[in-house]
Amino acid sequence: MKKRVLISVTNDLSTDQRVKKVCNSLFDLGYDIYLIGRVLPDSIPLKRPYPILRMNLYFTKGAFFYAEYNIRLFFVLLFSRVDVYHANDLDTLLANFLASKIRRKPLVYDSHEYFTGVPEIQDKPIVKAIWQNIEKWIFPKLKYIFTVNKSIANLYKSEYSKALRIMRNIPQMQQVEIYKSKEELGLPINKQIVITQGAGINIDRGIEEAVEAMQYLPNVYFLIIGNGDVIPQLKKRVLELKLENQVVFKGRMPYHEMMQYTHHALLGLTLDKDTNINYRFSLPNKLFDYIHAGIPVLATKVVEVKNIIDSYKIGLFIDNHEPKHIARQVQLALEDSLLRKEWALNLSKAQEELHWGHEEKGLKEVYSEIER
Repeated sequence: MKKRVLISVTNDLSTDQRVKKVCNSLFDLGYDIYLIGRVLPDSIPLKRPYPILRMNLYFTKGAFFYAEYNIRLFFVLLFSRVDVYHANDLDTLLANFLASKIRRKPLVYDSHEYFTGVPEIQDKPIVKAIWQNIEKWIFPKLKYIFTVNKSIANLYKSEYSKALRIMRNIPQMQQVEIYKSKEELGLPINKQIVITQGAGINIDRGIEEAVEAMQYLPNVYFLIIGNGDVIPQLKKRVLELKLENQVVFKGRMPYHEMMQYTHHALLGLTLDKDTNINYRFSLPNKLFDYIHAGIPVLATKVVEVKNIIDSYKIGLFIDNHEPKHIARQVQLALEDSLLRKEWALNLSKAQEELHWGHEEKGLKEVYSEIER
C-alpha cells in the first residue's frame, strides 16, 4: 500500500500554486496524497488526481475561524489513515503537531511566510501573542522545516537556532501551449499592457500609487488580476480619476488562465513597501510568473526581489512610491529598446535556472530521509 501524506492549508486551494506543486511532486514520487483545505462561496472547482477535502466552515475569518478550522482539522488528521503529516503555515501547525504526537507520525512543516510578522496582526497584541506562543511551543520540537527564502530562514534561525530548508515558490517550466490572442482575451491591440497579479493585492503593496501613475501614461493598459483588501479602494479611485478604460480589474482565476493574460504583458509590477518585516523579506510568486512569461519586472528594492533582479538583470527598480516617479520608470521600461533586448536574453536564462524541477529537490530529500 502506498504511504499516505495528509497535506493541510487554511485557504480554499483554488490558487495556491505552492501547495499544488508540492502535492504533484509527492504524487509523482508514489505517495497517496490527501489534501485538506476549505471551501468558500466563490471557490473555483478543482480537479486533481488525488482526493481533496474542502471543509465548509461556519466562520470565514478571525479567531473563531482559526479555532473552528483547527478543531475540525485535528479530528480529520487523527482519524484518517496517515504516514506523514504536512502542515502549511502556522495556522495549521497546532492541529498537525497534536495529531502527529498522538499518532507518532512524522511532521513536515512548510512556512510560507514569517507568520507572526504579517501586517494583519501587528495592531492586535493579543492575537499576535497567541500565535507567537503556539510557534514558540512547537517550532523547537520540529525536525523537517521548509520556508520560502533565505531571509525568512535566517529570521527563524536567529530565533530558534534551527536550520531551515529553503524551497522557493517557483513555477514549473512552462509547457508549450497555444495562447489566446489579445482579441480573445478582450485586451486592446494598440495599448502597452502592464500587469500586476496575485492573491494578496493588499494595502502597502504599492498598487494604489501604481493606479495613480496611470494618469501620466495614457498609452498604458494596466491589468490587475487577483484579489485583496485594497481592491474596493482601487476601484473607487479608478472611477474618480476616470481611468476605467485604462485600469482593468480581473478577479482571481485558475493559474493557467491568469498566465494567458500575463503572456501578453510588456511589464510586470511588484511594488511591495518596506512597512513590515514580511513585506521587507517577501519573494512574491508573481516575480517568477513574470519571468516564466518572459516579461521584465519593475520592482521595489526589497531584499529578496532585488537579489533576483540584480542577479539576472531582468528589470528596473523604483526609488520611491511617488506616482510620477513610477510613471517615469514604467515608461523607461517600455520604451528603452536596448534594455528590452538585454532583458529578453536574460529572462530566457532565468527561466532555465528558476523552475520547480530544481526547487523540488529539497522536498524529495526530506521525504527520502523520512523513509529511512
